[in-house]
Amino acid sequence: MGNPIKIVSYNVNGLRQRVSQFGSLSNLLNTFDADIICFQETKLRRQELTSDLVIADGYESFFSCTRTKDKGRTGYSGVATFCRVKSAFSSTEVALPVAAEEGFTGFIDRCKRNEGLEEFEKDELVKVDSEGRCVVTDHNHFVLFNLYGPRAAHDDTERIEFKMKFFKILQKRWENLLHEGRRVFVVGDLNIAPTAMDRCDADSDFEKNEFRRWFRSILMMSGGLFVDVFRAKHPDRREAYTCWSSSTGAELFNFGSRIDHILCAGPCLHQEHDLQGHNFLSCHVKECDILTQYKRWKPGDSTRWKGGRGIKLEGSDHAPVYMSLEEICDIPRHSTPPLSARYLPMIHGVQQTLVTLLMKRQAATQIQSSRISSSFSDGDATIKACSESIKRSFNECSVSRPSTSPSCSLTEEFDSAISKRDENSKDLTDENQGCPDTTMILQSQHTKFVPAEGTKKKPRKSRCSQLSLRSFFQKSPNLSTGAENSSTNASPSQAEPNTSSYSNGSHAPGDKSSSPRHCQLNPSAGSQYQDKGNDGSLEREKNNVALLEWQRIQQLMRNSIPVCKGHKEPCVARIVKKPGRTFGHRFFVCSRAEGPVSNPEANCGYFKWASSKSQRK
Repeated sequence: MGNPIKIVSYNVNGLRQRVSQFGSLSNLLNTFDADIICFQETKLRRQELTSDLVIADGYESFFSCTRTKDKGRTGYSGVATFCRVKSAFSSTEVALPVAAEEGFTGFIDRCKRNEGLEEFEKDELVKVDSEGRCVVTDHNHFVLFNLYGPRAAHDDTERIEFKMKFFKILQKRWENLLHEGRRVFVVGDLNIAPTAMDRCDADSDFEKNEFRRWFRSILMMSGGLFVDVFRAKHPDRREAYTCWSSSTGAELFNFGSRIDHILCAGPCLHQEHDLQGHNFLSCHVKECDILTQYKRWKPGDSTRWKGGRGIKLEGSDHAPVYMSLEEICDIPRHSTPPLSARYLPMIHGVQQTLVTLLMKRQAATQIQSSRISSSFSDGDATIKACSESIKRSFNECSVSRPSTSPSCSLTEEFDSAISKRDENSKDLTDENQGCPDTTMILQSQHTKFVPAEGTKKKPRKSRCSQLSLRSFFQKSPNLSTGAENSSTNASPSQAEPNTSSYSNGSHAPGDKSSSPRHCQLNPSAGSQYQDKGNDGSLEREKNNVALLEWQRIQQLMRNSIPVCKGHKEPCVARIVKKPGRTFGHRFFVCSRAEGPVSNPEANCGYFKWASSKSQRK
């Protein structure tokens, strides 16, 4: 008696978005309660495989990413297989693969073609594996192919040829494994709806498509080797779809297609092969169904034409499908294959040698010591240069001093402050080293020795705090009346350079105005500050006018939107994105969700070009 196994296939339409939707990768995986989870269309490049997207406790993961440089294909497609295991090493669990392979041709992992593909050229094999569309995991009892089939428009001959080559090579690989007696499971988004029953709007020529004919040819009902597990379990179920157009809201009326499949081929695990009806499907497949609870639109959500247009629907445009197996016995002990994401360099890291580690540590120590020595040498040079500049500025100062004692004490205080560089180096050598900052600090010390009228200016709480712009346009209360008059009588040509070039508190070298009694700005700058305030009000007035004009244009656009003939409701505007003569043109369609023609609540099919020019084309 064996163990049950549950396999889930889900086109996530961006793994990063689904992880964000569920909060974490673990939450996303645990919602399925499955042993093997196969994701398609992960939309991750190799360099984007971070731990939060590939590593989850209790799971081993295997990724395949796009490698092509073709325009529009980078960061596109991609598949990933997650296996829930109790241990990644020395395990007997079937969910943990004994081998794993990125791609199916053999050229990605081994640079050598797999058996049975000799008839194909190397360039053909490399090309079909370059878009990250397959991960193969060998679980001893069966070989599992996680696939994301190519999509090809009916008029794109290049992609049609690529898609057909892709499935032809795959078929050869499957047939070779089955010839060896292996069981093969194929799960994923194959981008093929095999019969008219699997498509909402299938016409009489629907099943004549070459890919649908190929799909049916590999099934047992047409003489092939595979079983469409869902259709075998539910042969008469209609409207069983797994994909819906997200742009037209087709989920509301279940107007979609069944393109996500689970196929199986090979004998059952029992030894009595001669019993009547003894096959893998009847012996081991318990159930296969669609997990419709993962659809974007759920019952109770507001429809788009009844106020629900602004509601963001989270989720993929696909629904997962699952298969439950039973009586699957354990396999011999084995460990996780080398393809496991735990061994990726961006996750596991690259092992360093002991010599490399010691060399990096030695280099870091040398860099740190050189920084310390250079900071001390720069500090000495800065302090010496600034001390000379300060002494020279005070010697040239023409302001009369009431006595000589304050001057002497001031000079002594400067000399003592400069000599104690170890104590004051933190204040003098900050982020902006240089004489101007030091001169400003020492100047503030000088003001307490100069007689001043009125109240003294309050010192700042911190020397590192930033001055406000308004403070540069205010008079200092520490200056005498004579200094104020001399500063007021200064010509504008002398005041402007100090305002523009030394507004941070520093002074022009060699200028007598750098003295503490001549460092005030021109009072006329206050009017300039007032003019800037007037400019701000004018700018706000212009913005208000622009806003009103834009609202008027939007109202005109609303009035120009036509109403559909079926429901008499405003249409929605769309743009042609398909290359051609009408590329980029706008048109209007019915705002309701796409659905069956027989349903009056569905889209009525109204269409109108936004301009007569586009309509003539």
